[in-house]
Amino acid sequence: MEQTYDVVVIGGGAAGLSGAVTLARSRRSVLVIDRGDPRNAPAGHVHNLLGREGVPPAELYKAGRAELAEYGGEVREGTAERAERTADGFLVTLADGARVLGRRLLVTTGLVDELPAIPGLARRWGADVAHCPYCHGWELRGKRIGVLAAGPLSLHQAQLWRQLSDDVVYLLNGTPEPDPEQAELLAARRIPVVREPVEAVEIDDDRITGVRLAGGRVIGLEAVAVGPRFVARSALLESLGLEPVPMEMNGHEVGLRIAAEETGATAVPGVWVAGNVTNLGATVAVAAAAGQTAGAMINMDLIAGESRDAVTEYRRQQATIFEADAWEERYRAKPAIWSGRPNAQLVAEAAGLPAGRALDVGCGEGADALWLAERGWTVTGVDIAAEALSRAAGHAAAAGLADRITFTRADLRSEPPAERSYDLVSAHFMHLPGAARRELYARLAAAVTAGGTLLIAGHHPDDLATAARPMHFPDMMFTAEELAAGLDPAEWDVLTTEKRPRPGQDGVIHDAVLVARRKK
Repeated sequence: MEQTYDVVVIGGGAAGLSGAVTLARSRRSVLVIDRGDPRNAPAGHVHNLLGREGVPPAELYKAGRAELAEYGGEVREGTAERAERTADGFLVTLADGARVLGRRLLVTTGLVDELPAIPGLARRWGADVAHCPYCHGWELRGKRIGVLAAGPLSLHQAQLWRQLSDDVVYLLNGTPEPDPEQAELLAARRIPVVREPVEAVEIDDDRITGVRLAGGRVIGLEAVAVGPRFVARSALLESLGLEPVPMEMNGHEVGLRIAAEETGATAVPGVWVAGNVTNLGATVAVAAAAGQTAGAMINMDLIAGESRDAVTEYRRQQATIFEADAWEERYRAKPAIWSGRPNAQLVAEAAGLPAGRALDVGCGEGADALWLAERGWTVTGVDIAAEALSRAAGHAAAAGLADRITFTRADLRSEPPAERSYDLVSAHFMHLPGAARRELYARLAAAVTAGGTLLIAGHHPDDLATAARPMHFPDMMFTAEELAAGLDPAEWDVLTTEKRPRPGQDGVIHDAVLVARRKK
């Protein structure tokens, strides 16, 4: 159980492989558990499957497994005996004791055809004993066919086979006599009725030659059509509380199925079914289509859950990622998290300013404060992380600048700087949610003295669309124009509002840069 799969598929026939490929193509981790006895194994060929007409079942499933492998899906031989819900999905136990975990289950275990207990009938099943005229009718066209009555739908079946052959015999085999209207229909279609019970299917040289009736009479035939009772292979689903229910066709019960929505969703959240386990009449093509539908719906269900989790985590990060505890954790994780060089926009904008009092907001490890102090500024560096301030103070002492820099631990949202106290207020990459950011930046602006400069730089929101990034908080991004709009034109001259490029680790990135001067 080293891996938890996104989806475990139970059953590797048309429905299971189709669903698995659909999921794997959506980059889902998929494991198919298959015991290797598909319902159509006795049949020589698959029909009515567009583009693969006449393909042997084993060849079709081999190709399906190969397609699945191309997309990273896995197949495991074995019998899944039971499943149980876990906190994160389902635990599936195999007959050999192995266990696998899946976040979702797609069960495509098919059905069992329960044939009348007539000697020889099961032996020729899938060859010249058939049930579906659409699956095998063309191959038996024109032959002498005995339709073995097994229930109310047998009369309908006789009409279907009569379309494929002019020589059809209706074998009552102890079922009720046709009523007058049914008898007239059979007579009109020239379908003779044989009333004696069938005792055995006559076989010679690997082919049907007829049926032997009670009393010894033999009816010569080349094929037998019979409608078996269909029973879903539901043991694993029953272990999850899903019991089989009757399925009706034309008002008559034809077998037992696992009830599901059209999408394949069952009454157990996280469990889907497809193919004959839920649709007793599904052909290979229909089963494959149902598998694809179920696979797509499972993918959507996973996406919905992942999206809910992402929103929860996003809200948590947004509420905590730029708080003191998170910053302390980042600083403790590495001996240095910044380059030690001053921010590019500070160098570009402050190099020509006369030295005075500067407030370095979010000073981190002190590179900007040291650069300003080297140029004659008296600097107050403020940060919420004690570890960052300790490193910054150490760097200042090593550079002989400790007397020009005061490092202070404070959260300026609750401890705003003194108003009109600084000739330069510099804040780089102070990203907070919109309302909190606007309030903080208003307090920073208020700290600039007459004739002083406000310099704010941050990651430009346009860069969010240029590449996938681990930090994606659109509400925390801003443009310089948005910042400028918050300044009173009667008090401020806006000198710069730019989207400014600079080299980044993965190519060119852009800063939103605001430079404004308070009017005297």
